[in-house]
Amino acid sequence: MEEINVELMTVADSISSLMSTYHYNPEQLGSNEYIALEGKAKELALTSKTKEEFIEGYNQLWAEGPFSHVRLAIMQQPAEEMANYIDSLRVGGKGVNLEWMNNTAMLTVNTMMGVDTQEQVFDAYRKIAKKRTDTLIIDLRNNEGGTFAGIPLMGHLTSDTIDIGMFVSQKWWNNHAEDPTVEDVKDLPSWEGWSIRSFWKDVQDKPLTRVQIKPMSPQFQGPVYVLISNRTASAAEFTVDALAHLKNVTIIGQTTAGEMLSQKMFDLPHGLQLSLPIADYYATRMGRIEGKGVDPDIAIDAEKAKELSLALIKGVKLDDARNQMQ
Repeated sequence: MEEINVELMTVADSISSLMSTYHYNPEQLGSNEYIALEGKAKELALTSKTKEEFIEGYNQLWAEGPFSHVRLAIMQQPAEEMANYIDSLRVGGKGVNLEWMNNTAMLTVNTMMGVDTQEQVFDAYRKIAKKRTDTLIIDLRNNEGGTFAGIPLMGHLTSDTIDIGMFVSQKWWNNHAEDPTVEDVKDLPSWEGWSIRSFWKDVQDKPLTRVQIKPMSPQFQGPVYVLISNRTASAAEFTVDALAHLKNVTIIGQTTAGEMLSQKMFDLPHGLQLSLPIADYYATRMGRIEGKGVDPDIAIDAEKAKELSLALIKGVKLDDARNQMQ
């Protein structure tokens, strides 16, 4: 073999080892679909002429893989340093936009990444509280997830503490064959914090990690319309499902991506890095989101979701509003 293929075979073998060691449910690695994909990855290692070709081909294989949140990349910095980088990341103020249409606030959240995104969400609710706002639209149609910006997005809308779900690690599946239930976490403390480093450690150390949303001030209690699409993914899906607990929330658009796992980065030989899922997520309202997505209350093409929400705010009946758009 060429030297590059020897290196890439080492990478492929290391990927298999990392998956076996850290994947949230090793039983899934015994599926025919995963075994076939693993074989194709090793074939790719033998035929690729460059690392870049192997990376591109590997990620294309996983675009239709048996589970989400697997990605191969050139290492930019060691995995141990990535958590610190993510914890301090600022996305440059592009994560959030707040605008008004008369007494309706339109809060667009494009990512759940970034310390500044969290800050902007907190600030948006302060502005909403100061200005007369009858109705709120939250646009998550282009939000592919990230970290913790969804927490304040939800917290300012609830007056009660809500159990919304649990993260499930390999330690659960090593000792259980059945899915976890709300009863399994009722005596556990809720996870709290803003550090992805702490979160990754905790979800791997514990079989189950309980997730609650707790009230934050100021509160918005008016009607809320949440816009979603098939691009709404990961932490944004977790947020949409949590918002669905609230009676004043109406979700409009398309079923979300169905890619709700927690991933962590791991270093590979020869300067590469792998992201793989270390925890699954079970929502108290609907069970697993991975592979299913969150359904809207009102299904419509995502491009028309904003238009429909504005029509409903004006008092147009749903059927009439749909007919107008058609």
